[in-house]
Amino acid sequence: MKIALIAGEESGDLLAAELMAALQVRRPNIRFVGMGGPKMQALGLDSWFDYKTLSVMGFIEVLRHLPALLKLRKGLLKRLLEEKPDLVIGVDAPDFNLGLEKACKRAGLRTVHFVSPSVWAWREKRAARIAESCEQVLCLFPMEPAIYAKYGVDARFVGHPLADRIALVPDREAARTALALPACRHLAILPGSRVSEIDRLLPVFLQGAALLKASMPDLHFLIPAANGLCRDRIALHLQSHTLSDARILDAHAQAAMIAADAVLLASGTAALEAMLCKRPMVVAYRISAVTYAIVKMLGLIKIERFSLPNVLSGEDLVPELIQEACTPEAIAGAIKPLLEADDNTALTARFEDLHRELRRSSGDAAAAAVLELLAQ
Repeated sequence: MKIALIAGEESGDLLAAELMAALQVRRPNIRFVGMGGPKMQALGLDSWFDYKTLSVMGFIEVLRHLPALLKLRKGLLKRLLEEKPDLVIGVDAPDFNLGLEKACKRAGLRTVHFVSPSVWAWREKRAARIAESCEQVLCLFPMEPAIYAKYGVDARFVGHPLADRIALVPDREAARTALALPACRHLAILPGSRVSEIDRLLPVFLQGAALLKASMPDLHFLIPAANGLCRDRIALHLQSHTLSDARILDAHAQAAMIAADAVLLASGTAALEAMLCKRPMVVAYRISAVTYAIVKMLGLIKIERFSLPNVLSGEDLVPELIQEACTPEAIAGAIKPLLEADDNTALTARFEDLHRELRRSSGDAAAAAVLELLAQ
């Protein structure tokens, strides 16, 4: 059996690698081709192209890289049609992979999309068009298959891999010891894993942190950097602020969340990770003014809640500060009561309930769904 997987960025590389490992247990002689990172290649993937080409986001950023993305997709399609794998699995990167999957499906190849686009958040009717690209969608969240069912699309909830990796009751003392933290209050600040996000969010995050520091002199700050490029950018922004007691960490984002008393972060998967780490948080986010204007003009977003803890629970569990509401004053005002709270038992209990719902051994569940499809 030969399966092609197409993944971009570190998150897609890790997700696809877990699926590959689960498939290898069931089919030891399986062969993997396509595009992926070091984790996928370590499991035997024959990667044809550099997977980091897909690390772009937003309308403006994608337009800037469009020629390279189109060239990459053309090259991948040519190789896939030559290799004729038993199945093509696009891992996340929907704007890129769904078009590639659609061309493969039209050419007679079987296709699956792993990780549903955020149809629960915006452009729900994409679910109908996704059926033109793939036979099956593997979903990480429990509310997604019902949306696809409205449009006659086969979608399976396989659980979220982060829920499998993170302990139900994280060890805070071990995390603090590992990071050698002093005995004081700590705020973890996660402005995103892309330079564009850091440039847009970190200045306002640091201004909010400075306001907190003025009223909480013992407060320390932990700022994980996803890679060396992000670390350099974070350090550059810190030079422009008088914020003391700010420590940049090389990776260790999860340990920083577990160890911290509260977390300030950008909307997205980081909010889910903080929830699984059972930490109170404030979610704050801004997109470029041009992108936001386009989204608003077209009416593409029709949801009341943006952060995953709130979406999954259907409640306002964590404060959300989006676009104009993302100001230093609002950030400081939302974070301060979290740092001062003596008891987060009720919030922790809700986070644990959501954690159990997402814990499904996602790699195994995805592998079972894929092999079931191929057996049909």
